[in-house]
Amino acid sequence: MKKILGISAFYHDSAAALLQDGRVVAAVQEERFTRKKHTSDFPVQAIQYCLDFTGFEIDELDAIVFYDKPLLKFERLLETYYAFSPKGLKSFLKAIPVWLDEKLFLKKRIYDGLKEVGNYDKKQVKLLFPEHHLSHAASAFYFSPYEEAAILTIDGVGEWATATIGYGNGKDIKIVKELSFPHSVGLLYSAFTYFLGFKVNSGEYKLMGLAPYGNPNATETQNFEKKIKEQLVKIYEDGSVWLDQSYFDYATGLRMAKDKSWEKLFGFPRRKPETEVQQKHCNLAHAIQKVTEEIVLKMAREAQNATDSKNLCMAGGVALNCVANGKLLQANIFDNIFVQPAAGDAGGALGAASAVHHLYFDEDRKKHSDTDTMQGSYLGPDFSEKEILQMCKKVKAQYKIYENFNNLATDTASKIVDGNVVGWFQERMEFGPRALGNRSILADPTNPEMQKKVNLKIKFREGFRPFAPAVLAEDAKTYFDLNVDSPYMLLVAPVLASRRKVIPDNYHDLSQREKLYWQRSDIPAVTHIDFSSRIQTVHEETNPRFKKLLLAFKKQTNYGLLLNTSFNVRGEPIVCTPHDAYRCFMQTEMDYLVINDFMFCKKEQPDSERKEKWAARFKLD
Repeated sequence: MKKILGISAFYHDSAAALLQDGRVVAAVQEERFTRKKHTSDFPVQAIQYCLDFTGFEIDELDAIVFYDKPLLKFERLLETYYAFSPKGLKSFLKAIPVWLDEKLFLKKRIYDGLKEVGNYDKKQVKLLFPEHHLSHAASAFYFSPYEEAAILTIDGVGEWATATIGYGNGKDIKIVKELSFPHSVGLLYSAFTYFLGFKVNSGEYKLMGLAPYGNPNATETQNFEKKIKEQLVKIYEDGSVWLDQSYFDYATGLRMAKDKSWEKLFGFPRRKPETEVQQKHCNLAHAIQKVTEEIVLKMAREAQNATDSKNLCMAGGVALNCVANGKLLQANIFDNIFVQPAAGDAGGALGAASAVHHLYFDEDRKKHSDTDTMQGSYLGPDFSEKEILQMCKKVKAQYKIYENFNNLATDTASKIVDGNVVGWFQERMEFGPRALGNRSILADPTNPEMQKKVNLKIKFREGFRPFAPAVLAEDAKTYFDLNVDSPYMLLVAPVLASRRKVIPDNYHDLSQREKLYWQRSDIPAVTHIDFSSRIQTVHEETNPRFKKLLLAFKKQTNYGLLLNTSFNVRGEPIVCTPHDAYRCFMQTEMDYLVINDFMFCKKEQPDSERKEKWAARFKLD
């Protein structure tokens, strides 16, 4: 029985995952422990959790696997600077010392990081390094329900590859085609993320959420799309792309794009972070989202042509673009699609471990059922009643504990029906960027005020950001044009026409605020302005508690869905511990908090109005 630890670190979204006999038993991002969002630090606490959960020591592991090959990345860095010389000298002088000190001696950094976890015999450690896109491909294919499948990975860049098409069959994966740096769909999208004033490697989902505010019929939007395709990127029929590097600065510079060149091309300067979002920004976001969808569909068709498979597995950061995934589903290129729920670099830890299990140790895959083997992605820490009581004692929290979970579900549903917002914390934390009902903030999707309230008073984030519905799997077709399960909130689909409200003829000409607060359907809080929703289907097999809550809400309202957003505030990772959850609860205008069988009411908590005091109390914990 092989025991393999996978690690991703030193870029962003550090994580650890532990496989036992090919089955993932624990996986978590380091940010959840350190509270530093998208941290690149070596995942000491994530590794410690994985070991503690399984009871293994470092010396007992058959392999420790890092998710890419640092020497290949170093080769790419040197060759890129040589190819672009003498440009980028400033960036080169800044980057090379970092690489020499940190990345080139990566083995030593890993060994040193493991020492922080615990003592071990270095001679007993087998340290392995699969390639970056193989790690992504493995994370998608080996945990899918398919015996064979085409595999499409798309992200910024690994070592050299920026996208790959592969084929998985049994325990084997073969890379069929790849696109190489500096030509990259992920970096193209990130360049627009940067130009539109969002943070690269974390703000791409904001760009995706902003895109529907663009007017698809506007001449400006159409001109933007034309300029992107004529000046910035050439798109080939097989989905490969060529980016004009005279407009970009990521290869050898310190920025994603050349500001002046983009300002000249699009007619306005780069938007500064936190400044007003104007219609031109929305239109440009719409244009690049549409271009990205075109590229993804062409790549998918090429993957089908190259493999002749009816199944598709996807991973890489671009696979988190759930709007593009929805368009891919509608295109019917494949009969079945599986997207790894931790598709970004965090999932690379999982994929690296599984690649070594099947390809290095030559272990066969277990017989698959009709469902994937990610176990709903509930792979992180959970907490005992004793630990929750200790937290309550420490912060002097007032609570009610339920002996019967059905009663708790009924009471929680009633609170939501009454217009309250509830923090919902249950059992094992989710692995990946989405909250799937165990670290969630929940509200009534039929309440037209909820989208605004949750964004501004609880999440403290931009008002244009949409919210997702968590819906009973058996009821999904009642609300959405969706014929497949979407357990990981990675597919966007339209709200059924029968549920939509009439909109004015000049809808696309309305201001952003007018569009935002126009009641578009009978589930307005989870209907985006283009009548779409990013859907999570909830299943008895993976989350029976969340399903009971949805059933309780349906019994009281006849609606089998809830607004579900991640349990965090802007700029912070999703909560991990009861302590994190209570702090977030006290610092926001959430009304109730449920932690396993405990319910907390804001009105009953000490000093609930003193947010600064609570922030200070928790800061040194």
